[in-house]
Amino acid sequence: MAHDSLYAAPPTAEAEPGAGRLATLRGLLGSWDTAIVAALVVAVLVAGLTVENFATGRNAQFLLLDLVPLALIALPMTLIVITGEIDLSVASMVGLCSTLMGQLWLSSGLSLELICVLVVLLGAVLGAVNGLFVTGFGLPSLAVTIGTLALYRGLSFVLLGDQAVADFPADWTAAMVRNIPGTSIPVVVVPVLLLALVFGVVLHATPAGRALYAMGNNDQAATFTGVSVARTKFWLFVVSGAVCGLVGIFWTLRYASARGDNATGLELTVVTAVLLGGVSIFGGRGGLLGVLAGVLLLGVLRNALQLADVDANALTIVTGTLLIASVVLPNAVADIRARLHRRRQRHPVAS
Repeated sequence: MAHDSLYAAPPTAEAEPGAGRLATLRGLLGSWDTAIVAALVVAVLVAGLTVENFATGRNAQFLLLDLVPLALIALPMTLIVITGEIDLSVASMVGLCSTLMGQLWLSSGLSLELICVLVVLLGAVLGAVNGLFVTGFGLPSLAVTIGTLALYRGLSFVLLGDQAVADFPADWTAAMVRNIPGTSIPVVVVPVLLLALVFGVVLHATPAGRALYAMGNNDQAATFTGVSVARTKFWLFVVSGAVCGLVGIFWTLRYASARGDNATGLELTVVTAVLLGGVSIFGGRGGLLGVLAGVLLLGVLRNALQLADVDANALTIVTGTLLIASVVLPNAVADIRARLHRRRQRHPVAS
């Protein structure tokens, strides 16, 4: 009697638990998330054994500090890309928020606490502008955010020109690089992890998260099921802007410098990390675990290459190569799996 052992229902209730566990294990081992985590482990081991000073506590501190902006922006970017949209203006929003912070500190006389609140609000407004053009006027997010990428960066230089504001309070700048006592882990990593947990719960354990995947797969079908597609996407862009405001504050205080060119080029690294983490550029697929692993993998590779005195242009080449690979490989793997599935259905295994 011929049957497909992977896809046919099991003949008895006794076999079902074992078959279910086997299918789950196969799915886990064959997932993109697992592949990225494995690649991360290999990269850390190889870098630790071959790159001088990589495995030191001091380097771990700097590596994690470098990853904070990338990880923060990757959280809302993941949700945006899952819905089938993209935000390429994130780095420019960080730069504009940073310059506003510097300008206000330089000339307004406001407290730094109030300035930080205003900077986050500015980020939310900038994100709302993106969201309005995308959801209100129905324009493609790629075109809109390329435009605001240039607009926001230009406004950054209008605010401060070529000058830098650097006289921020020492206790604030020191707080950005302070470690958890007895470790090489910066304190700022803790709120990043808490925020990642919140985004993860929303995406993977709530109806709102399921709605995001539905939007990414089919906007119209999601609308028919009662999902407010336009409103949801609008607020995702607002959240992205607000997070960029937070990153602008961190960037400014970590380097004790507000400049118009802060975070230039960061958008390429963020998009690479998100796609490397298994989020489909076409929407509807991906998860935060893979994205966080992608952030770490990208950070480890760049850090190891920098320690090995690799030229900055080569780092850009590596990032671009990973971006292309992160688009091509998951789709190639999915295509191969689909072909194997169809082949099994045409030629079931004989028992």
